[in-house]
Amino acid sequence: MPILDVNEIRRILPHRYPFLLVARIVELTPEKVVGIKNVTINEPFFNGHFPDFPVMPGVLMVEAMAQAGGILVLTSTPDRENKIMFLVSVDQAKFRKPVVPGDTLRIEMTVLRRKGTVAKMAGRVTVDGVLVAEAELMCKLEDREDGLGKLRMDLETRALS
Repeated sequence: MPILDVNEIRRILPHRYPFLLVARIVELTPEKVVGIKNVTINEPFFNGHFPDFPVMPGVLMVEAMAQAGGILVLTSTPDRENKIMFLVSVDQAKFRKPVVPGDTLRIEMTVLRRKGTVAKMAGRVTVDGVLVAEAELMCKLEDREDGLGKLRMDLETRALS
């Protein structure tokens, strides 16, 4: 039985088809979340990646990790309806095995550190218990109204230093 189904996830995350990459949450604590994504041949990215050998792009597995991490942080955030999470860095990303139609992704995110509006998390994606992808992600929580403008300024300031 899922802890959060896709309708509850849609109330937390702003993502929608075809970019919502977490279908349900099966475990949720203040430090860890486990999400599920069933990969089907009907995914729009399989039309071009690759037509004769459909493989889920690694960057979408990172995005699935970020979305699960967003659920983890936002569920413990007061006034979450007015907040949005932005992915600000990806470190140590590794892709171990191709993900193909028929696979079920188990996406695990664990908080490594959280200070104020920033969270650093470790992510693992497995299929049938086999590690297929991993990465460390840093996300920043912002107010929805002015989040994108602030994030752009933060990134520009960092790029200049």
